[in-house]
Amino acid sequence: MNTLTQQACDRLRLLLDAYGLDPQQPSANWVQGRFVAGSGETITLQDPVTNLPLLHYQDAGEALVEQAIEAAHSAQQEWMALSASERGRRMQAASRGLEGHEEPLARLESLIAGKPIRDCRGEVDKVREMFEYYAGWCDKQHGEVIDVPSTHLNYVQRVPYGVVGQITPWNAPLFTCGWQLAPALAAGNAAVLKPSELTPLTSAVLAMLLEHSGRLPPGLINIVNGLGHTTGSALTTHPQVAKLVFVGSPETGRLIAEAGARRLVPSVLELGGKSANIVFADAPLDDAVAGAQAAIFAAAGQSCVAGSRLLLQQDIAETFCQRLAAAAATIEVGLPGEEATRMGPLQNAAQYQRVRQLIDAAVTEGAELLTGGTRPAGLPDDAAQGNFLAPTILTKVRPDMAIASEEVFGPVLVVMTFEDEADAIELANGTAFGLAGAVWSQDTGKALRVAHQLRAGTVWVNGYKSINVMSPFGGFGDSGYGRSSGLDGLREYTTTRSVWVETAPKASAAMGYGSR
Repeated sequence: MNTLTQQACDRLRLLLDAYGLDPQQPSANWVQGRFVAGSGETITLQDPVTNLPLLHYQDAGEALVEQAIEAAHSAQQEWMALSASERGRRMQAASRGLEGHEEPLARLESLIAGKPIRDCRGEVDKVREMFEYYAGWCDKQHGEVIDVPSTHLNYVQRVPYGVVGQITPWNAPLFTCGWQLAPALAAGNAAVLKPSELTPLTSAVLAMLLEHSGRLPPGLINIVNGLGHTTGSALTTHPQVAKLVFVGSPETGRLIAEAGARRLVPSVLELGGKSANIVFADAPLDDAVAGAQAAIFAAAGQSCVAGSRLLLQQDIAETFCQRLAAAAATIEVGLPGEEATRMGPLQNAAQYQRVRQLIDAAVTEGAELLTGGTRPAGLPDDAAQGNFLAPTILTKVRPDMAIASEEVFGPVLVVMTFEDEADAIELANGTAFGLAGAVWSQDTGKALRVAHQLRAGTVWVNGYKSINVMSPFGGFGDSGYGRSSGLDGLREYTTTRSVWVETAPKASAAMGYGSR
């Protein structure tokens, strides 16, 4: 074991000890209000900085998933027996339970996910914000009365599904855990959530802090960690799981949707993106350069909304690329736990290799490597085998290249040029994805005309990556369906019940037969 991995293991041991977890073989699951060990095969996590083993844990397995779902079913009934206002108060208390744990949670996330510590601190704050926001919705979910043309009183209620199954990705495990748990609980459900097997720990610790602080019924939140074909399959096929929510790749999303469809269970899929960042010649260029840089290089490009396709109007393309390349060279790529680091390694070796292969294939097809494409200089010798990649910009990219259509999920920006509005819209929409996009122009009319024609669930004008829990988020096409966050995200976790009350003095005389 080299020095960097030894240091990471030492920090990890201290963090896990603080939460009562064995750093040698942590009980990585939170089920029915306690940490529980899995019983399946041993899973080894690699240190993203060195690609050496960091820790081992056991796959949860089918039996533990069964236990988690039974616990969730019981806890959900207890949860719904509380008044809506009381559920809101307990969710508010749960959000306050993160106080004093911000730094340990951020450090744990940074170690396992390889994310810069400054980013992880922000994500802990976002989790708190989510629970505060949705706590306020608990007693504000109203039904409606339908003025039906009969002697009936007809009213509609929004009711929870019961037990929901959630699967979250490795790029932002803590953030996406909170992003899905908060609306699920506010709507009255219990949750069984499986994080990526590559990032198992922070979700379990978060569940413990939320449940204890909010006096949530034990089993209202359950975290089961393990592999997709074992633990994940047991969760998605279980007959008591009434809705499935998945955040990840389109390939896996299709499998999740198919598993739900076989049981006639609905799903929400938040999948990948190949978002277009459109810059017109009249854009505020200083802001656009900074925005393009943040859009792709933040989180080392491991973001579903990354602005991975930069579409530049021809008049400014050369100047813009030169300025962007100079800005990219100033990004501090380094160890995730260091305060100065702005971009850390990719989370795992398989993803790193895939990104390198896509870059090499693009160059072979005729793309020009403007900057990056290799490991950055200045890293410690012990990080030589880590998953570090310098910020990369490819120009002379054609729409028919794989790099222009496939989600790279790394710090790789492809640049294409356009002539006018129509050309920009055609290029932007020339993808199977439809998650996000942006338009930069000082002509408000033009910016809005283009924004309204983009096939994307989120569009920014003269900005990028502004996301808030109050606003709905989701996509079209290969970016999935359904919405997270906002009121739309809350309603994804409820279904409707229509109640008919006969008001006629003689009900039998008023009865009729409908078309159904």
